[in-house]
Order: sequence, then structure tokens, then C-alpha cells
Amino acid sequence: MPCARAIASVLLLLLVLPGPAFADDDRDDAERASRGARSGEFLPFARLAQVALDRYPGRIVEAELDEDDGRILYEIKILRSNGRVLEVEIDARTGRILDVDEDD
Repeated sequence: MPCARAIASVLLLLLVLPGPAFADDDRDDAERASRGARSGEFLPFARLAQVALDRYPGRIVEAELDEDDGRILYEIKILRSNGRVLEVEIDARTGRILDVDEDD
């Protein structure tokens, strides 16, 4: 779970760091993630990251909040011990894994 905590910390830092250091989309995603978790609209990122890591052990190297057909989801990239990177899509409201793809 240390990786999940680190990612959650990075998302929180996005809220307090000066604007020019980050793209507007990144800041918007971080703010939406924070608001959504606080309001209960969707699950905290740390919990969703743990769901992904429990199923696909490795190290989280990237995470992005996204919307697809009205569904809020996280795209979490996990570096596996074999050197391959998986992209795991998780429904932010339910914690259900929606799709898993191997990155090229």
C-alpha cells in the first residue's frame, strides 16, 4: 500500500503547488479526484489503487482520472516484475476493474 499512499500524496500536492508547474487538465483531475472522494461520489484513490495492486502486483507508475461514456474511472499503469506495464481501468464509484491492457 505504500505506492498507493505515494500516489494519493502526489494528487494532494497537485492541489497546493503553483499553477504553472502543471497543466490545467492535471490540476482539474486532481481537484475532481479530491472533491469526488470527499463527497463520496467515488472511492478514494488509495483504495482503488489497492484493488489494482491486489489483482496485478507491481508498482504504480502513473494514474489518471478519466471519463468514458459518463462513467468516471481511473486508468492506473502498473509496472510488473517482468518489466511489462499494464493499464488497469477501474470504475471510480464501484471499484470494479473494467478493463486491463498491456501497454506497448
